[in-house]
Amino acid sequence: VQLQASGGGLVQAGGSLRLSCAASGLTFSSYALGWFRQAPGNEREYVAGFSRTGGYTYYADSVKGRFTISRDNAKNTAYLQMSSLRPEDTAVYYCAASRSVITSSIRDPRSYQHWGQGTLVTVSS
Repeated sequence: VQLQASGGGLVQAGGSLRLSCAASGLTFSSYALGWFRQAPGNEREYVAGFSRTGGYTYYADSVKGRFTISRDNAKNTAYLQMSSLRPEDTAVYYCAASRSVITSSIRDPRSYQHWGQGTLVTVSS
């Protein structure tokens, strides 16, 4: 199983970026998907994600209304559209997949078995 995150970069505050997570070696539609981020000195935190069936989406309060998650099962790819970016969104962003996560644990990084390598997002003020 491999997850490849891409799309990070340097953007000014108020700008937008779209991250992609390409998956291989798994049946994409059978996995819950999550985007996490980790800033220097901070713990890894949940940003957004899908339930295993894809029927539910979840967002951290800090990104609601600014970030949108989507997935294309045919392409085995998930996306994180980020708008109105703020300097505090600066972090390494990771995508993760889990076949067994339950709803109550969907924001817990320990619930995810497969991780991409991360892509750096830097938002300048």
